[in-house]
Amino acid sequence: MQPTNLIISKEDFARLMAIHPPDDLRAELERAIIVPGEAMQAGVVTMGSRVRYAEVGTTNSREVQIVFPAEADPSKGKVSVFAPVGAALIGLTVGQEIDWDFPRGKNRLTVVEVIQPNAV
Repeated sequence: MQPTNLIISKEDFARLMAIHPPDDLRAELERAIIVPGEAMQAGVVTMGSRVRYAEVGTTNSREVQIVFPAEADPSKGKVSVFAPVGAALIGLTVGQEIDWDFPRGKNRLTVVEVIQPNAV
């Protein structure tokens, strides 16, 4: 992981901490900038956001929706925030990159586009 400025809403922070996130996600959340939900900018990956991201150095890209664990359904593109890619993307903004340890090794991801749930 790297020191990337993460932004998370007060509401998402409280709900995520209440469900006891894995240690790597907890560490990311604890260093995030916490803002009121109404102050969140459109380009920030939040809970419920649809995110298009790319793996740096490859041609791989994907669009997923970041959801709470109980709502996860990979067949519908709904990825848990507790999954490696969900944990890596939450709190990033369009254009930011992050290194993250995945089961198949370390990858660098770039956020390409964020669509907020209220914009769908």
